[in-house]
Amino acid sequence: MTTAVLGSSGNRELLALLGRTPLARVTADLPCPQPGFWAKLEGLGVGGMKARAAVSMLLGARERGELLPGAPVVESTSGTLGIGLAFAGQALGHPIVLIGDAELEPSMRQLLHAYGARLELVDRPAAEGGWQAARLARLRALLALLPDAYWPDQYNNPDNIAGYAPLAAELAAQLDHLDILVCSVGTGGHSAGVVGPLRRHWPGLRLIGVDATGSTIFGQPARPRLMRGLGSSIHPRNVAYAAFDEVHWVGPTEAADACRRLARGNFVSGGWSTGAVALVAAWAARVHPGAVVATVFPDGPHRYLGSLYDDDFTAAHGLDLTTAAGRPVEITHPRAVEATGWTRCRRVTDPLEGRAPTPRTGEASP
Repeated sequence: MTTAVLGSSGNRELLALLGRTPLARVTADLPCPQPGFWAKLEGLGVGGMKARAAVSMLLGARERGELLPGAPVVESTSGTLGIGLAFAGQALGHPIVLIGDAELEPSMRQLLHAYGARLELVDRPAAEGGWQAARLARLRALLALLPDAYWPDQYNNPDNIAGYAPLAAELAAQLDHLDILVCSVGTGGHSAGVVGPLRRHWPGLRLIGVDATGSTIFGQPARPRLMRGLGSSIHPRNVAYAAFDEVHWVGPTEAADACRRLARGNFVSGGWSTGAVALVAAWAARVHPGAVVATVFPDGPHRYLGSLYDDDFTAAHGLDLTTAAGRPVEITHPRAVEATGWTRCRRVTDPLEGRAPTPRTGEASP
């Protein structure tokens, strides 16, 4: 393919479906009894949470003249942003070309095709940077063949952050007060996009970031990651490091256990990111009695029925959910030790400011 294929004029009426997702009270044991927290159910919104960012990035590019009417949009995705871009492409009239990888679930591949996206898959991870680096290499090759195409570059695009201003407004309208906000961190978009507006409502608001073990975002060494959509093997410029009060790294065993407990105990659940933030939000509600705690569930459970909700999958990947940690190990610095399971650090630094050796030790926190 050497020339861009222009799309239709789109269907802007779809944009009226964006956002306005419900807020649920979560009281399930995760894994310990906890007084409850609030969860914004973005999985019940059209296109999922990242449809907000996708629409914002495409509209911003159009306003600046970087994205021509009907021109294709090319992006790397582990799945969730792909759905959001498919929605934005339909609404605004742009063909969507997505670069995924061999670990993308068959159900997600089928859904992206059904929504009209063109999907390209890389078949092996890069020696350095894993699947993410391999997808980005294929993306750059495609951009060379599509001179009119636009790359949103979700990890480094301020319009990603701006797309979550309505999410902050919805939370402010739905809550009378908020003490602690728990956010998953992948691109860094939604945490950066909501914390500023919410702190204007509640200046004392504390922000807890939730990352995946094996992710480099907060200074840990890069390792292969089973969980998709949470963490990164690069350092996104969208991450607002100074806004975080602490960070937790969560492993796949704890995330999968939390997802299943959510499904059984509250009838709302989701994927890896949802399980991870639910675990940390429940912990925060438990160790800060009387605090109002809220988090965002980025998606729903359906994509993950063949993975974290499947006993054969969890067994094949060595996830014994009966051993899921009930509290985090605490470390004093993000590079002090390597987080191999649920780990907490009350110091947040920008990892690009320097690196240090990472032994594998730590002590349990309350």
